[in-house]
Amino acid sequence: MSNEITINAPMPGIFYRQSDPDDPPFVEEGDTVDEGDVIGLVEVMKNYHEIQADSAGTLATFLVENEGEIAADQPIAELE
Repeated sequence: MSNEITINAPMPGIFYRQSDPDDPPFVEEGDTVDEGDVIGLVEVMKNYHEIQADSAGTLATFLVENEGEIAADQPIAELE
């Protein structure tokens, strides 16, 4: 039985792991997150939308690269 929870993109756009290129990422792989914690941003036409963890857990892996294009409902990270 798998205890992994997938976090999907809320909309298509560009995925960012930090709010500014000079800032540290919101979370790193291996970090513990709580429900509602921001794990990244999606940029659509110069508007930025937070991507939040759906539940608490440990961020196991990101499934997309920073600044990568994402589609709506595409898996972007997994929690354990």
